[in-house]
Amino acid sequence: MRQRAVALCGAAVVAAGAFAAVPAEAGTAHSAPSAHAPQAPHAAKLGWKKCGTTDYPTLQCASLSVPLDHARPDGKRITLALSRIPHTAATYQGPLLVNPGGPGGSGLTLAGFVASSLPKKVAAQYDVIGFDPRGVGRSEPALNCRPGHFSPVRPDTLPSTPAVEKANLARVQSFADACADKYADVLPYIDTVSTARDMEAIRAALGAKKINYFGYSYGTYLGAVYAKLHPERVRRLVLDSVVDPSGVWYGANINQDLAFNDRHRALMAWIADHDATYRLGTDPERIEAQWYAMRGELARKPADGRIGAAELEDTFLPGAYYNGYWPYLAEAFSAYVNDQNADPLVEAYEDFGATDAAGENGYSVYSAVQCRDAAWQRDWAKWREDQWKVYEKAPFMAWNNAWYNAPCAFWPTDSLRPVDVTNAKLPPALLFQATGDAATPYEGGVAVHRMLRGSSLVVEQGGGNHGITLSGNACLDEHLTAYLTDGTVPRGTGGADAVCAAPPRPKPLETKAAAMSSRGSTLHGLLGFRR
Repeated sequence: MRQRAVALCGAAVVAAGAFAAVPAEAGTAHSAPSAHAPQAPHAAKLGWKKCGTTDYPTLQCASLSVPLDHARPDGKRITLALSRIPHTAATYQGPLLVNPGGPGGSGLTLAGFVASSLPKKVAAQYDVIGFDPRGVGRSEPALNCRPGHFSPVRPDTLPSTPAVEKANLARVQSFADACADKYADVLPYIDTVSTARDMEAIRAALGAKKINYFGYSYGTYLGAVYAKLHPERVRRLVLDSVVDPSGVWYGANINQDLAFNDRHRALMAWIADHDATYRLGTDPERIEAQWYAMRGELARKPADGRIGAAELEDTFLPGAYYNGYWPYLAEAFSAYVNDQNADPLVEAYEDFGATDAAGENGYSVYSAVQCRDAAWQRDWAKWREDQWKVYEKAPFMAWNNAWYNAPCAFWPTDSLRPVDVTNAKLPPALLFQATGDAATPYEGGVAVHRMLRGSSLVVEQGGGNHGITLSGNACLDEHLTAYLTDGTVPRGTGGADAVCAAPPRPKPLETKAAAMSSRGSTLHGLLGFRR
């Protein structure tokens, strides 16, 4: 599945005391998800069948029927797709539910990855459970509001003229309208609280009194919401690359824009450090100027008739999530500028930027959840004002990100308010956060650490990748292993309970085959981008 066009963690900044899981606006024709469980789920029986792959031969699959509206358990039902790597040890620690983020990310393959990446002795003690959240992947119905929404060449994301702005507005309004036309009866129930209710139904179907949970990115917010609704059902809780729940969802996209710009400049500085390879100079600012000159040329004449300015941004955004992609982005950049050769850029777009049907599904669910979860600005004039201010400081993704989230300005459902995930009823949780993470900035990990009483925060100092455990940092993985083995968490005296150094940055001449088969690359392929 090509998840790279799935989801950013957006944000509408709200006061800490304003949290609730109630409608933000009156008048909806559908019951809103509530933070108070309407009724305990029925314990359905799961029929596991073999669905192993070459990489994960012991993988099993099942499906689970759940109510579309958990407040109406006898009403319309939908189906969730589940996966499992079963435990093999005599010591059994229960199910470990895993989620890659999004919203809109498929978790079926992630179960296999987590089970194979943990030490065998630890993984053998858990049933590692993946699931496609409602609307995603093999769950039914699977949303795809407007096939071809990301087909090239899209309008330039920079609305430098009224005509360009109008073209982009028409495009995002068409997406929102298509979602309303195709899924009017489903959209009011595609939200984080409903997905957390689904997790409780999964727990009941597994016959487990408690679950263990391991979530990346948006999956950290989903896990924290589940823990708020059902603290007595949580045995262990791992959150990696933590969403700041006080920023759900409009304003955090603006914060991301600033952080993504910093990561893009970090790439420019890395290229400058390797001028002997890329021949783009030793001054990061001049290299960045060449990148924007390339963007301007592609806006006027798309490479291969497919890669315009918007597609170039899509191609380079993954480098802000994972620096393992930097050598290939740098090679494409260098070939275009120095050799007038667009072929490596076309290849990079196909690897990192293009969106297939699975990506369209992920984006549809992303939009449905984020637009429903929280109130968004409905006045386009305010969007325009905010984005131009951001663009002056951080031009790299300001407008690309704005158009990615702009359907929420026209979304057909009323909005909810975020859940206050503050929790004093949990066993110790374990949080991981890189100091330079752009998708979920460092402050989110610090905030949730404070909100989950008794939690421990492990910091990757100097790291900028998004999704940092099981990705090649042995220090981080030691803390994860200790926690999953017997619940051990580090305890420090400062803001962080433990600090790990970031792994070395990539080398320019690393072979593509080796890098793309690395554990870090595999994980980031599963997590996708726009989380």
